[in-house]
Amino acid sequence: METLMNLDRPVVGGANVANESSKSAVSWPAIIVGAVVATSASLLLLALGSGLGLIAASPWRGSGASAGTITTLGAIWFIAVQWIASGFGGYLTGRLRTKWVGTHDHEVFFRDTAHGFVTWALATVVLALLIAAAASSALGTGVQAGAALGSGTAAQGAANAVPHAVVSAYDVDTLFRSSQPDPGESAADSRAQAMRILAKGLTTGDVAAADRAYVAQMIVARTGIAQPDAERRVDDAVAQLNAAEAKARQATDAARKAAATASILIALSMLIGAFIACAAAALGGQERDLHP
Repeated sequence: METLMNLDRPVVGGANVANESSKSAVSWPAIIVGAVVATSASLLLLALGSGLGLIAASPWRGSGASAGTITTLGAIWFIAVQWIASGFGGYLTGRLRTKWVGTHDHEVFFRDTAHGFVTWALATVVLALLIAAAASSALGTGVQAGAALGSGTAAQGAANAVPHAVVSAYDVDTLFRSSQPDPGESAADSRAQAMRILAKGLTTGDVAAADRAYVAQMIVARTGIAQPDAERRVDDAVAQLNAAEAKARQATDAARKAAATASILIALSMLIGAFIACAAAALGGQERDLHP
């Protein structure tokens, strides 16, 4: 019975040896070295790219590269940084790993590629943490500056927060609005009320007919022009505001699409970087085995 139980174990030098090794196939020292090299290469190349971008840009009109050109070159440089750093880190991981003896070639290839992938993942996490820490530090500095700037009006803002959040100045204006503009109202008050009416129209999508007529009456009272001319001024102002709002929405939508495209390209670049790290680790492992 004991002989039958030992048939599944290889015999080396007349002794039974267990199939499973007690040593892990993961070589963390080589992975950590490769990740450190990949992260350092990324930071170095990103700093170099930032310097070249600042040199290419210029605050003077008609001088230096355009914003679109700098953005495109920056995206290409970021992709190149990802691929170059992944290749360096993966190759060193495969080359520095301890050579396995008595392991099938296919298993060696798989382990090398796995080490390259883990190296890429570790370097990516470390670089993301460094970038997040830098962004958090910059954001904290900005918040502190804003808090210091607004400390003098904090109490007043807290006292007025609830009423203004519930009732707007436009709503108060409509309560005291008469059939005709007040001739004793100052020009500054008339302009402020007109601004509140136009701002309300932007939030609702259009200026109401009653509001248009009231603004036209204020223009007639202030300028002395005819009512149709005043109404035409109001219509032109509303049309310009609507056009500006539409243009702003188009710019926002374009920025949204650009951000979505950039996110997809970054994800694809990272996937290719992971593949490069795996391939470089396999190449480094092959070079290691060829030169014992």
